[in-house]
Amino acid sequence: MAAHYTLRILTDFASAHTLPGYAGVCARMHGHNWKVEVEVEARALDEVGMGVDFKVIKGAARELAGRLDHRYLNEIEPFDRINPTAENLAAWFYRGLAERLDNERVRVRAVTLWETDRACVRYTEES
Repeated sequence: MAAHYTLRILTDFASAHTLPGYAGVCARMHGHNWKVEVEVEARALDEVGMGVDFKVIKGAARELAGRLDHRYLNEIEPFDRINPTAENLAAWFYRGLAERLDNERVRVRAVTLWETDRACVRYTEES
């Protein structure tokens, strides 16, 4: 049976956005204290006995979150063209993390983006 290790980290950032075209109060500028949960799968361990060091996952997630922290999302690429919804942000994080972390042993499995303590979206590209 093949080994599977699931590693998870959590980071956060604060930002403001508007949702043009939305029929409700979220069409107006408002902010969130977002939480980003990253799930990485390792199919093998390295020579130290790790799938991937947590600090590597945290570093990649924090680098991406830093681009958005204390910013107005609608002015940042690609959210100057697409709505900065929780769904679009989760997909953006997933793709950015996959570029940085995926290799023959490790791959990003999912990103869960928490807009509030009670509302989140989980994005994955698994079939």
